[in-house]
Amino acid sequence: MLGLEGPCWVGPGPDGGLTVSEEFGDVRLFGSARQPLGSLGGLTGHTFGNPAGICTDVEGSVIVADEQQGHVTLFPRVGAPICLVSEGLRRPLGVACAPQGQLVVADAGDGDIKVYQYRSQWA
Repeated sequence: MLGLEGPCWVGPGPDGGLTVSEEFGDVRLFGSARQPLGSLGGLTGHTFGNPAGICTDVEGSVIVADEQQGHVTLFPRVGAPICLVSEGLRRPLGVACAPQGQLVVADAGDGDIKVYQYRSQWA
């Protein structure tokens, strides 16, 4: 995978692929054979500040913590991006999906790990 601009985080992507966040850029998607599938910004029209942490939930949605914009956004497989958390974050750098529909966010701005419920039903 060549030509990335400041890769920061790498994580599993939908359907066995990879997601890669680029510092002050975009989030690139790669298929299971590591072929480029495009970027979240290009596919959805979303503008990132500094996409940092990324994860993929059990439904195949990609979740991105944007350090510069101070929020966490869900990119469903189909449909428009959904802001999951915008209040109370100072510098979200890491994000992980936890059991029972929880979202765990590492906030470097205040040194806290924050847990949010983002899904009401579990897969």
